Amino acid sequence: MMEAKKAFYQEYEVFSKRTYKSPFQHQFSLLAPNEEIAMVMAQENFMRREPVVDIWVVKRSEVRKLDETERFALQRLDNKQYRSTKGYGYLKKKWREYEQNMLDEKEILSWGGDGKQ
Repeated sequence: MMEAKKAFYQEYEVFSKRTYKSPFQHQFSLLAPNEEIAMVMAQENFMRREPVVDIWVVKRSEVRKLDETERFALQRLDNKQYRSTKGYGYLKKKWREYEQNMLDEKEILSWGGDGKQ
């Protein structure tokens, strides 16, 4: 009996979007016999609580996740220090020197050659 119930219901993942510019966010999972019922359940359980502009209901079996080999490939390599800002610490000092050597208005006007200051 329990096996028949498991085969009847399928797992769905629900994603929502609050505004047109915001990204989709996972909200919850639900059990439903088909996609139409899953969409109705998602709307009833979620849309009446919070304002949303769109909802995605996806069958969990259709969601692809990374396997172990693919997940291992995501590990950060240690030879990419140029991507972090730690290597550019000297720029703060260079910028400070640049600002101190900037020309001010009096100096620029003194270049006019008429001797007025």
